[in-house]
Amino acid sequence: MGIEGVTPPRGGSGFGRSALRYQTKIFAMFVRGRLVLKLPASRVGELVSSGAGTHFDANKGTPMKEWFSLDSESELDWLALAREALDFARASAT
Repeated sequence: MGIEGVTPPRGGSGFGRSALRYQTKIFAMFVRGRLVLKLPASRVGELVSSGAGTHFDANKGTPMKEWFSLDSESELDWLALAREALDFARASAT
């Protein structure tokens, strides 16, 4: 049973190969052993300030303001964060 509009990772190589997408927009992925989520910049700032993780950097030397990389030691609920990212993707798609 899936969620309408959500597609699983495509595999292969390159950015987004391990990504969940909502209507082609990436909202969550697993990169270098960490959950990476697209969230509003203000929410990413909150999470970073709380020490739960860092701004995601796609190896280009520039942290991405709407992408959060959850610390693998964090006790935050991964599923709840993924749902939050999906809600953000849904809102952005309209």
